[in-house]
Amino acid sequence: MPTEQLRQMDAFSFPAYSLDPATGAVALEYALRGPGGELRFTERITLPAPARPPSPAAAAALDRVVQLLHLVAGVSYYKTAAPRRLVLPGPLGPAATGYVTAVYTQGLAEYAYRNDLPYVLELVPEVEAGAETGSGGGAPELDSSGGRPLSAVGGGKDSIVTLEALRRAGLDPVPFSVNPNPVIVSVNEASGLTALAARRAIDPELFALNKAGARNGHIPVTAINSLIAVATAVLHGLGPVVMSNERSASDPNLIWHGHEINHQWSKGLAAEGLLRAALTEHAGLVEPYFSLLRPLSELHIARLFAQFDAYDGVVTSCNAAFRLHDPSARWCGDCPKCRFVFLALAPFMPRDRLVRIFGKDMLADPGQVPGYLELLGIDAHKPFECVGEVEESTVALSLLAEQEQWRTAPVVQALVAAVPAEGWAAAADSDVFSPAGTSFAPASYAKALTALA
Repeated sequence: MPTEQLRQMDAFSFPAYSLDPATGAVALEYALRGPGGELRFTERITLPAPARPPSPAAAAALDRVVQLLHLVAGVSYYKTAAPRRLVLPGPLGPAATGYVTAVYTQGLAEYAYRNDLPYVLELVPEVEAGAETGSGGGAPELDSSGGRPLSAVGGGKDSIVTLEALRRAGLDPVPFSVNPNPVIVSVNEASGLTALAARRAIDPELFALNKAGARNGHIPVTAINSLIAVATAVLHGLGPVVMSNERSASDPNLIWHGHEINHQWSKGLAAEGLLRAALTEHAGLVEPYFSLLRPLSELHIARLFAQFDAYDGVVTSCNAAFRLHDPSARWCGDCPKCRFVFLALAPFMPRDRLVRIFGKDMLADPGQVPGYLELLGIDAHKPFECVGEVEESTVALSLLAEQEQWRTAPVVQALVAAVPAEGWAAAADSDVFSPAGTSFAPASYAKALTALA
């Protein structure tokens, strides 16, 4: 379809979905409509098949979770044209409506910013004409909160800390991922735990459209993967989905048209609360989803990770490495994520160990200085990446400046000279190692963090 015709599409809708609990097969259908006709997409998700069929109550809850997944996963296709009408297949309760609205506005805020589409920030879903009336809420309660936790694993330090915290607390976690790459598989193997995995297959038409020049950009993929995880947990009779999102995920990158633009919105506290409320209202789930690490800073998590050397040969938090088409590649060594994680880990482990993990000494390379100045908030806003707050980078630098093994490193010396007095003052008053803020983790899980102290 020509780009000009695609941009004339004025409505995005959700024609149908299907679910087979026996095989885990899910099909999600979407449509773009406009004067030039209709364009259809079908996304296919395969949940890990269960050993036994779910109970009738679990099957009903699973169907309701997939209903939410159908709506949320549509962001991947909506963004090709970004029409001004978002047409839902039927009414939802207020919590589910609030979550879906937030996914398409706040979750697509970076996309809207980069494509200069401020109206996306103000989208208000409507209901398909002729759809049945009703509140869309009031699902029967399903309480599986006492089951084994399904712990999302992305291959980085955060999810490793969560796995080990749950295990040390005797909570017997089940690692989970969507489309696991070799890095994630290696981390699961290093944990010694038996993992579950789901597969997500995007409609090939989307890639063709992107290649032809359709609008593109960042989507809230954690929102999609979170619902796939919840669906898996319900299908397998497991307990809550436990994420590893820290408090800095709620920190926006910038303000645009009066709205916060946050690359990590779907990992933030607000998104977590909205999803929990939607799952309770729409699917009747009790304690279905939370982040164990929410009260912690990235720097605090880095300090906790340093005690687990069994993962040194497999851990990675570099998104760019996943795109290098090299199964052995774990760190690209030249992106905001690599810079931040190296800086965050450096104060808490011997220099030679950290260099072995990364395959290079990033603080010995003067070419990294401009990127580190961004992390310190000196030359630009915080990068559009999953990195910690400016304050955390400054605190890490202050710790390195005091350590013999790091203080003479070229990058450390250059950055110490660049930080203004107010930056050092903020670092001196920082509480990055003190848990703070709201956490949705129930008490039985929250205490798991103390096992790592």
